[in-house]
Amino acid sequence: MGSLLFALALAVLAWVLVVGDLVRRHRPVWHWYLVGYPAAACRVVFTWRRVALLNDLTVSRHSPRGLLGDLVVKGDSLRPVAPRISFPRVTRMGLTVVVRLHAGQTPATYLKAADAFVHAWKVHAVRVTSPARGLVLLTVTATDPLERPGLATAPAELLSALIGVLESGGAWVMNLRLVPHWLIAGATRSGKSTLLARLITQLAGQPVALVGIDCKGGMELGLFAGRLSALATCRREAIAVLSALVVDMQDRMNACRSAGVRSIWELPKQLRPVPVVVIIDEIAELYLSDGTRDSKAEAEQCSTLLLRLAQLGAALGMHLVVAGQRVGSDLGPGVTALRAQLSGRICHRVNDPSTAEMTLGDLNKDAVVVAQSITAEERGVAVCTGPDGGWSRARSHLTPTEEAVAITKKYAAITPELPSLNRALAALEGEAK
Repeated sequence: MGSLLFALALAVLAWVLVVGDLVRRHRPVWHWYLVGYPAAACRVVFTWRRVALLNDLTVSRHSPRGLLGDLVVKGDSLRPVAPRISFPRVTRMGLTVVVRLHAGQTPATYLKAADAFVHAWKVHAVRVTSPARGLVLLTVTATDPLERPGLATAPAELLSALIGVLESGGAWVMNLRLVPHWLIAGATRSGKSTLLARLITQLAGQPVALVGIDCKGGMELGLFAGRLSALATCRREAIAVLSALVVDMQDRMNACRSAGVRSIWELPKQLRPVPVVVIIDEIAELYLSDGTRDSKAEAEQCSTLLLRLAQLGAALGMHLVVAGQRVGSDLGPGVTALRAQLSGRICHRVNDPSTAEMTLGDLNKDAVVVAQSITAEERGVAVCTGPDGGWSRARSHLTPTEEAVAITKKYAAITPELPSLNRALAALEGEAK
């Protein structure tokens, strides 16, 4: 009888292990709620005092005075006291803990201890933020959702693109209605071109005009020429396209003023002009100069036109997505002025610290550090900003080139015509002949 019960217990244990492994692999969120969170919460609660003691997060207090008959006895021993924490609150793929700081403590000491929390609690990452004075929020991510990003879902909206997945497991969405202009930085083979391809394929089926500026001879954006309303492949063509867009922007301003509205989105649908998304690959090519007068004049002209579009285009349905391997102040003050207008930021792995600083430094210094820690093996991983002003690690979905080209060809028939841009490019071609 005993051997039968033992065999039955082994069979039940094996079944539990097999089912648990299947749930962990195919339903990681379920596994986290059922198994991962209870275990992690216990580790946080039972190790907190020791972790706080080892990382100088405690304060020392004297033992209280006591009475021994008519004598007052004062204790001399010091008693380390750990900060009070809330019970760990479960999230989709992690948990959060609120810490009430001791008097005189700052969040900086908790930032230094973040790696210690990771090892003690056996989790992927711990982010330290301060939502209010005297409080620290520890956001724990159990596993890295960017290793095998699933296809998240997001509502289909005009000028909204599902790019990939956030480290929280949620959808990474670029919504140009909420954040009208974007700056994307990334070294070669960091995932920048893949992200642009994903963005184009997501916008291809929408009633949106896509304009490409690729001064590398159109090697990247030329693949999607069938869905582009215009494509500039050199700086002279870029100036012609940008100049035509500025003229079009003036016409849109006049239409809004005549209708007594402040943006094209307040116009009746039949009078609303088509939104335009200008995608620029390798911004440095527009600003570099060889020292000659003509080259300097072209760079300054590009800088002025881009700045005007960035400053006035959001309410008029004109949006900029600017990408580059290197974005530094050495390209001139025009780049810094343009950067200030591009409120959406995405930083992949970069080759120089100044590019990460230029991309994210004016928003959050912690984001710069995280962006510089992205390795060459983490292709597609980036630090991105959100509509709320916060930042997060994210990974774009891999869209193979063949698939992206096929999607743009599929929607080539709905490409909006922009006659002013075509006339500008045709005039420039005529001058060259």
